[in-house]
Amino acid sequence: MISVLYVDDERDLCEISRVFLEREGEFQVGTATSAQEALRLLNLTSYNVIISDYSMPGMDGLDFLKTVRECHGDLPLSSFPGGPEKMS
Repeated sequence: MISVLYVDDERDLCEISRVFLEREGEFQVGTATSAQEALRLLNLTSYNVIISDYSMPGMDGLDFLKTVRECHGDLPLSSFPGGPEKMS
């Protein structure tokens, strides 16, 4: 089973994404609604990959990536721009 940490400041999107990714039974998904919360979870739990929103309050996706690299090496991290309102 692949362990995924899904990070997005929109709580509903975290939940929908968790349900979608877990539906086939190949992924186990943890969620965090901020980069800071995700960093705390990374210190408590081992993940195979991180999927993260790029535009988040407090710490954006680029700063989050830099911190993950400093603290957790080459853990795969994929970032996305967020919803349609964030892309304009």
